[in-house]
Amino acid sequence: MANTTSGPVGLPDPEQEGERQELRLLLVATRYHLASPDVRNLLHFLKTGDCGFTVSLEIADPAQQPELLELHRLVATPALVKLEPQPKHVFAGNALTQKLRSWLPRWQQVEAVTGLGMSLRPPEIDGSRTQREVQLEDQLLVLRQENETLIERLGGQERLLRMVAHELRTPLTAAKLALQSHQLGQIDAARFSDVVNRRFDDMEALSKDLLEVGTTRWETLFNPQRLHLGRVAAEAILEIEKLWVGRDLAMVTDIPADLPDVFGDQRRLRQVLLNLLENALKFTPEGGQVKLTMLHRTDQWVQVGICDTGPGIPKNEHDRIFLDRVRLPQTSSTTSGFGVGLSVCRRIAKVHGGRIWVDSEMGKGACFHFTVPVWNGQVSPSPEGRALTKGAADP
Repeated sequence: MANTTSGPVGLPDPEQEGERQELRLLLVATRYHLASPDVRNLLHFLKTGDCGFTVSLEIADPAQQPELLELHRLVATPALVKLEPQPKHVFAGNALTQKLRSWLPRWQQVEAVTGLGMSLRPPEIDGSRTQREVQLEDQLLVLRQENETLIERLGGQERLLRMVAHELRTPLTAAKLALQSHQLGQIDAARFSDVVNRRFDDMEALSKDLLEVGTTRWETLFNPQRLHLGRVAAEAILEIEKLWVGRDLAMVTDIPADLPDVFGDQRRLRQVLLNLLENALKFTPEGGQVKLTMLHRTDQWVQVGICDTGPGIPKNEHDRIFLDRVRLPQTSSTTSGFGVGLSVCRRIAKVHGGRIWVDSEMGKGACFHFTVPVWNGQVSPSPEGRALTKGAADP
């Protein structure tokens, strides 16, 4: 296949190579997909596992060869396509290794029978299925799998649409607060114009994300670069100052002067800071405190913490609150929102290679923490497959 990265995966036993049939596979995946644990496990299995075939694997990037999506009727990526032996078979989405393992025994059985020159058509007098029925059953299983993958992809797009809609609310709120401050004479025209212009830029960028939902994964729509995270945090605090200035609460920051630069997407990290700060201010009562801290946790990570003195979060909800559209019953009747902000934060932290978590007890407030990789000379990736160029794991 033209313009693909190809090569055999796994070296079969020379004595058995002549007895084995070639299994030609095509992996359609972006650079981001190739760095994911699922695809790495698949490549490792093909390289080290005994598949019963002489395996030949081609790897193609859908951003460079979009025609493959139509040619093989791919409804999601990454996708693994069995080209030979016929019939063609497609695995898409998650758990590719597991799906391949489940089908290998059936393919081996078919090839063993074919190699012996035996007919797959059983005697019909005993009521067994015909060869045509077996083929139709296989095709039905493939169609069911494609349908499940399509449903999964549509569900992912629906979740993404909700997230983008939620994130549009942040720049709109900041612009509205800037307008109110300008009308009250709290900021001058130059500051008002600057805030509004930057918020419009954010909304334009989010709109571009929305247009790309149908063609790529949300996680690839980011541009990591060298950043001073303290400045990003200062900008976020100024953007929502209307939520805390004039209230009877303290806004405390603890950002070391020698904090190293990080490698991250400025717009995405600002989203995380704005979401967490807005939540902290929303749930902190009068007389309370919101504190933002940053520390150089290890040589590889900067840890950010945003703590409040609000009602706290039950321990059994610590993991669930980062899922899509989850709002706590204790606060859902008194606060607004659709319950997707923390899910957005989780995805942004994950795509940076870090993680996010909460420490909280009922009645003692909540502390949200997330990690960002330290900048160690990483180079921003190309637009075709934006992903972190340096592997990262949970700290």
